[in-house]
Amino acid sequence: MDQVLLVDDHPLFRQALRTVIKAAKPQLAITETGTLEGARAAMSGPARFALVLLDMKLPDSEGFSGLLQLRGEFPATPIVIISTTEDASVVAQAIALGAAGYVPKSSSRAQITQALDALLNGEIWSPLSTAAEQMPPLVKSVASLSPAQLRILMGLRRGMRNKEIAYEMNVSEVTVKCYMTTMFRKLGVTNRTQALIVAQNLLLETTPAP
Repeated sequence: MDQVLLVDDHPLFRQALRTVIKAAKPQLAITETGTLEGARAAMSGPARFALVLLDMKLPDSEGFSGLLQLRGEFPATPIVIISTTEDASVVAQAIALGAAGYVPKSSSRAQITQALDALLNGEIWSPLSTAAEQMPPLVKSVASLSPAQLRILMGLRRGMRNKEIAYEMNVSEVTVKCYMTTMFRKLGVTNRTQALIVAQNLLLETTPAP
């Protein structure tokens, strides 16, 4: 049975979305969590999720930090952004940064059903057309990172040392340094402090206004 993970810190919204999903796709099993860490724990377990529906604002992540974290750790799992924000530039940036889809929280049942049909068939879905050429250079540079490089960048943002990143990724520190060197080149920086500034600037640029 295909499984879907709902990641949102509002229980009432999760309940409403669960109801819509079960009506549209009764064959889907649904798991819920209210935090990014809860999502990481669920995705690290034996369950294999066909989709992860991820809110952009959680107690332990905001903007696209959650998307980048999960993409780095679980590159084979489609991550779909769910958000109150319907700004076209935010939708386009989400897709450019590797989201499999973008579903506004204001979507109708019919739109959510349409989105699920497309996403479960491996298609990218959003309510708007997106154009990669319109992306800011900063978004393009981060979008060019491999899952391993993304994981390292988000590890740096979490304040982790190379040794800790290597342990979490189950690789050597030498491997982490090699990935980091390539990551620096793609980001146009020369050290981890500058990379952190790039990551923070990206998240500030792509965090929707409340």
